[in-house]
Amino acid sequence: MRTLNRTTWTLTWRLLRGGGRHGSLAVGLSVAASALCTTLLFLCVGANLGFAARAAHTDWRTPAKTDPAHAVAVQAVATTFINGEPVTVIDIAALPSNPTKQTKPPAPPPGMPRFPRPGEVWTSPALGKLPGSTTTTGTLGRAALARPGEKVAVVGYRANDPTMTTKRGTDPRRPGDIVTPTPVADFTGTRTTDGIASQYQALAKLATVLVIIPLLVLGASSARLSVSRRDTRLALLRLLGAAPRRIAGMAAAEAALTSAAGAAAGAVGYAALLPLASKVPVAGGSWYVSDLWVGTPVLLAVLAGVVLMVTISALAGLRQVVVGPLGVVRRSRAARLNAVRALLFVAVLVGYWQLSAGRPMDIDAVVYCCAAVFAALSVIGPWAVGTLGALLTTLARRPTTLLAGRRLLDDPKSVWRAVSGLTLAGFVAGFFALFSIAGGTPWSSPDQLSLSVPKAQVAAVRQQFGVRLKQAHIKATVGTTTTWVATGTGTGDERQITATIANPRQLDRARTALTGLAPGQFPITGTDIDWQSRRFDHDFHLSTLAVLGASFTVAIASTGITAASSVLDRRRTYGLLHLAGTPLRVLDTARRTESVLPGTVLTTGALLTGLFCAAPLTFAGGTPHVDGPGVALLAACLTLGFVGLAGASAASRPLLREVVRGAGPRPD
Repeated sequence: MRTLNRTTWTLTWRLLRGGGRHGSLAVGLSVAASALCTTLLFLCVGANLGFAARAAHTDWRTPAKTDPAHAVAVQAVATTFINGEPVTVIDIAALPSNPTKQTKPPAPPPGMPRFPRPGEVWTSPALGKLPGSTTTTGTLGRAALARPGEKVAVVGYRANDPTMTTKRGTDPRRPGDIVTPTPVADFTGTRTTDGIASQYQALAKLATVLVIIPLLVLGASSARLSVSRRDTRLALLRLLGAAPRRIAGMAAAEAALTSAAGAAAGAVGYAALLPLASKVPVAGGSWYVSDLWVGTPVLLAVLAGVVLMVTISALAGLRQVVVGPLGVVRRSRAARLNAVRALLFVAVLVGYWQLSAGRPMDIDAVVYCCAAVFAALSVIGPWAVGTLGALLTTLARRPTTLLAGRRLLDDPKSVWRAVSGLTLAGFVAGFFALFSIAGGTPWSSPDQLSLSVPKAQVAAVRQQFGVRLKQAHIKATVGTTTTWVATGTGTGDERQITATIANPRQLDRARTALTGLAPGQFPITGTDIDWQSRRFDHDFHLSTLAVLGASFTVAIASTGITAASSVLDRRRTYGLLHLAGTPLRVLDTARRTESVLPGTVLTTGALLTGLFCAAPLTFAGGTPHVDGPGVALLAACLTLGFVGLAGASAASRPLLREVVRGAGPRPD
């Protein structure tokens, strides 16, 4: 390709190296922006792939029912608890082989070297011993587990054992906890489309889009850092006779070099953070590092995507350089932005409200709508900055206000790049402020164990309750109830035998003593009911903090990088103003005003937009309410965000002082 030939690359490299200390600092800021963008992109992609890997490792626990004529085994699932932690118990029995049908012996389940024999118990490393069992036959391998520390047991039975022939009731509050004995042809299982696992994947998808879009804005903005310096240099080359293709090639080469360096540094940062990221507890525990690793194809795709995005962003701003290089050199003012941007923003919000109000939305629709609103905010942002600049210039009564207003009016896109991160973070904060997910309430006392039995067996099982607890030297009050707290079907044909334990410390001992009274069932407490929703509620709030933390981290980093780059970009202007007699204090105040003021206005607008978008999703099912902790979290995030904005802007003051002091009659 002639545009990117050896001459173009050589000239671009020499210009980058010959930019002096300030030029090298500007390049370093662009590389840092690309690196931060790449690292967080990898972490977001890795989290989504990690949830998919977890689901793949648990598919085998959801048996895929097959024709009994082709079945080779029977599989069932139950759940018990140890120290409040769930233990998944998979019961397996091989069916007798039929020589006339030429059925093959069943293959072992994942993570096991062979099929379990009747009476054998295989447990995960974190479990050690299953309550009610005397010994452990072997340890389950990695393929059987979703995460480190998970408690899983596989128990072998005979096909005619009551555990494998008794139908088990289901409980909608415990999805996947209880699976009735099911004939299976193998242990590949099936992927469930509902339940807690799918909710986690949906949450990861929503969190990803709320984090990735600000990252993409930061990545695209990295190509426009020090844009004035670069455009002036390219415009001079254009005036000296360089062909438009050569100019485009040099811009693409410069963006590709800086973004490639930043992307490579971001990939190294991602690899370094993987062990730390794997320790983050989600859905009950930490991660396997291999699950969070994106893999070589995805790694290369993300690296190429970052480089391509930055390069396209750099080329998108070249039209003025190629068409009107003299205007660039003379620093002619750009045309005002059209108010059609505001109309597009309003149209997107109206469309969102029409789609979401009064009807349920699946997670994909929510993700697409949030992406559309993000795009609308990016469209209206520069127009709002320009409008604010015009208003500020008109009402200015002080030099600092006039300088800030003129800057907003002359280059609104550049100012928008500086505050876009905080603006989008404000939308995220407003979006989550109204969300409040609460787990179910306990259905009985946390020290009361319950077991569901048929009505005809109540007397016999109740007697065994008393006998077993007495043998285990556990004081308890045994009773009967019809409260739906165990695995009953709610038909009225079952009763719950309860045992209220006098000493809560003996609860797990009591579980062990009462295990086995009902085939395929384990005694549970009221707090064990809906345990998945409780865990999801906890993880949802942690995810909210993580998304807000990532959003505001990106915002503050983006503001700091852009503020420093802006000083370098306008060092000639600052130098001339200082030589004309403008004090450093006035220049610094004007610089801070041009970032803090639009940041405050736009973030407030984005916050209200987030509340607007979350309202139909949170109020559709009942009476509108405002979550107190959510409001407190919102206030804390905004406070930290504005403090970070002011701090990031103040951090570049030493650079401004150095630029001004080094100014001469020809600062360039």
